[in-house]
Amino acid sequence: MQFRQKALSKLQSPEELDLPVRFARPQGRLVLAVTVLVVAAATFWAVTGTVSSKLSAPGILTRAEGSYVLQSPVAGQVTEVLAEAGRLLPPGAPLLTVRTEQGDRPVRAVTGGRLTTLVARVGSVVTTGADVATLEHAKNPDDPLVAVLYVPGTGGASIPVGAPVDLTVQSVPQRQFGVLRGRVTAVGRAPQTPAQISGFLGDKALAEQFSRQGNPVAVLVELERSATTKSGYRWSSTDGPPYAVDSTTPVTGSVRLAVQRPVDWLLP
Repeated sequence: MQFRQKALSKLQSPEELDLPVRFARPQGRLVLAVTVLVVAAATFWAVTGTVSSKLSAPGILTRAEGSYVLQSPVAGQVTEVLAEAGRLLPPGAPLLTVRTEQGDRPVRAVTGGRLTTLVARVGSVVTTGADVATLEHAKNPDDPLVAVLYVPGTGGASIPVGAPVDLTVQSVPQRQFGVLRGRVTAVGRAPQTPAQISGFLGDKALAEQFSRQGNPVAVLVELERSATTKSGYRWSSTDGPPYAVDSTTPVTGSVRLAVQRPVDWLLP
């Protein structure tokens, strides 16, 4: 009780009323100042700064008009192979000779194009409707290549036409020669079924591979040309690889999407 009376009398003493009251320590004011600066800097960056993002998707190098699978119109044994893979064939060119009960019959290309795959071999037996070859729709061996990317899900909706694309080519060492440059020229309006992909590429296995995560959207990429490289296309390195790149080569495309301001993510 005595201690309490002493404390009350000390607080009521006029001598104590003139002492200053300390509301915050210097360390607290420093923390507050730093917090205000950080918030101000973050707000400034959110309004004036930019953020870029990328979308990665698998694809393949091909011709703009795609390929088709040639099927045998007759059944029998292959006795002669008349064409080589890589050759440009005119419409109606014979690829195989098949011995049937009615005699030797040729299997001809339906339309002109570049022979990319020849399945049938001398001595093999084919049935009517069996796949014997794949031909690329091409009228000239110098027709430019394009890349077709297959973007799974709804990712295609975020890709604008004209977006730059970096293509990692499976047959080209990236560390040594870099990536192939291109730009998006078209984005599919609807997802493609495996049958549609196979009909364009002429390859059922590739169609199944590109459809593993659901029906994808096809994105057409035009390759940037260059007169100073061996391949005829522009690379991130000065010269690119010392050899040409071929169609049917798998690629992985990295699409650079539109630049956004961070504040746009907060606005409806």
